Amino acid sequence: MPATKEKKTVTFPLTVFETANTKEDLEDWLLSQNPEFIKRMRKARKDDLEGRGKDWEALKKELCIK
Repeated sequence: MPATKEKKTVTFPLTVFETANTKEDLEDWLLSQNPEFIKRMRKARKDDLEGRGKDWEALKKELCIK
């Protein structure tokens, strides 16, 4: 039996929708409301301030980015 896709609804406050100029603005707002994303960004910032960040060149090599 194939898995059924669950429909999900995303709601935005009207002010967010009215002031968003681009799709990216809406994505930024969604991320700013995501507790897991905020937690990860706070940890990344803390690591960076404590000198545990990765060098950009090393990161590009690790992720195979040119």
